[in-house]
Amino acid sequence: MKIRVGFGFDVHPLEEGRELWLGGVKLQAMKGAVGHSDADVLIHALCDAILGAANLGDIGTHFSNTDPRWAGMDSKYFLQEVTRMIAAKGWKIQNVDCTVTLEAPKVKPHIHAMQQALAPLMNIAPEDVSVKATTNEKLGYVGRMEGLNAYAVVLISRS
Repeated sequence: MKIRVGFGFDVHPLEEGRELWLGGVKLQAMKGAVGHSDADVLIHALCDAILGAANLGDIGTHFSNTDPRWAGMDSKYFLQEVTRMIAAKGWKIQNVDCTVTLEAPKVKPHIHAMQQALAPLMNIAPEDVSVKATTNEKLGYVGRMEGLNAYAVVLISRS
């Protein structure tokens, strides 16, 4: 069996009056992420990790933020497509580990819903999806609530 590890990172600015989507779940928040699609920073980091592990580039290679087809797109579509792309190359996702960094809102109450939303898109069990969150201790753009970011690591395999 061959295995590979991939790492992903994404960042989006925050703005009042926008929706906040994280891990495929809409959260109630004073500020939401700004982006070409729905700006789900967690899913974007996951896509980059998966594509990187399979040596297939990054999310921008496949879903450019200058392409009008992806304007306002639900990022769950990207994750499902990325999973399909790596499956076509013989790869299967084994598990993912993600961390979101933001000051508010609290993510912990939504982790189970995120696991339930993300797992089927990657053809894995919810128990194979780890989502964690932390603040930036009020430091930098995250601490000032100007933006948020996410990190993701994935393990993929093929026989």
